[in-house]
Amino acid sequence: MKPKFIISGGGTGGHIYPAVAIANELKTRFPDAEFLFVGAKDRMEMEKVPQAGYKIIGLWISGLQRSLSLQNLAFLLKLVSSLRKSHKILKEFKPDVAIGTGGYASAPLLRMAALRTIPCLIQEQNSHAGITNKWLSSKVQKICVAYEGMQQFFPLEKIRLTGNPVRQDLLDISSKREEAISFFNLKKDKKTLLVLGGSLGARRINELIEKSLPFFEKNNVQVIWQCGKYYEETYKNKGSETVQVHTFLNRMDLAYAAADFIISRAGALSVSELCLVGKPVVFIPSPNVAEDHQTKNARSISDKNAALLIKESELDSNFESEFSELITSEEKQKALSKNIKKLAKPNATKDIVEEIEKLLNKS
Repeated sequence: MKPKFIISGGGTGGHIYPAVAIANELKTRFPDAEFLFVGAKDRMEMEKVPQAGYKIIGLWISGLQRSLSLQNLAFLLKLVSSLRKSHKILKEFKPDVAIGTGGYASAPLLRMAALRTIPCLIQEQNSHAGITNKWLSSKVQKICVAYEGMQQFFPLEKIRLTGNPVRQDLLDISSKREEAISFFNLKKDKKTLLVLGGSLGARRINELIEKSLPFFEKNNVQVIWQCGKYYEETYKNKGSETVQVHTFLNRMDLAYAAADFIISRAGALSVSELCLVGKPVVFIPSPNVAEDHQTKNARSISDKNAALLIKESELDSNFESEFSELITSEEKQKALSKNIKKLAKPNATKDIVEEIEKLLNKS
């Protein structure tokens, strides 16, 4: 009999990518399996999931506002509507296992799946659990997490420490160093800084890099600067012989391979990738996210002497001194690289799918 998997995760790439990676691994193990994704209407999963080759149905659902507002009345209507539609979808599709990776739509779908006694698994990417997964945790059979200490949010007996799914082309970037230097046309006698602010860009990181260009030049550091879609017009003319400005980086494997140092936000998937890459990292977490979870993600790494953490509010006073110390101390570079690599979990997707397989066998 063909197994059927229903998967929900969306709102951001941080929820969508793990959902698609899990589906791809399940398809490898069960080539005849049927898949159905459930997302939130008007969110990016409605475009990204079909691009990955999977069917998706949209629910009329959005987030709960943290302050009293009329939008929260609309939220109740949307939740009731989404619970009803989820019930109908489950009744028609008849999945063997339901999988949630966070985001608005996974709350009603997995709640109704649990009510129908369909085995359920959720995957939490961050070191601080999201509201959806916390709400679902008492209803599901298994919770796959990326960080230690998650029993503060979830029942300990349900937790499996797997890590987050990561791009498989990052597993052996050391062999791509020469290709990367050629691809980006870099100078071999200079150290390379890779700056990542996400696909849309990070205003405060971009401001820091622009201000620090003379500092990098003085320290013989060349820069691959991914400024993001929102800031393309602002910074595209800042390029020079030693500074490359990119809106996007399509070959992230080569960007990581070329880098000697990396400045990055601390979204869950970025942190997981950087553990695998194993280069010295300076995390500048976004303070504008729920529960300040990026700072918590970054601190879980920096507390192990595996990365540097500089808050946005401390950049003006601390960045140049901390970065100077990093680029002049080979001992510090080696320690950070060694320690962050210890935290990598390259088999995360396979480990998550093994937990799903166990649920499938039980069902």
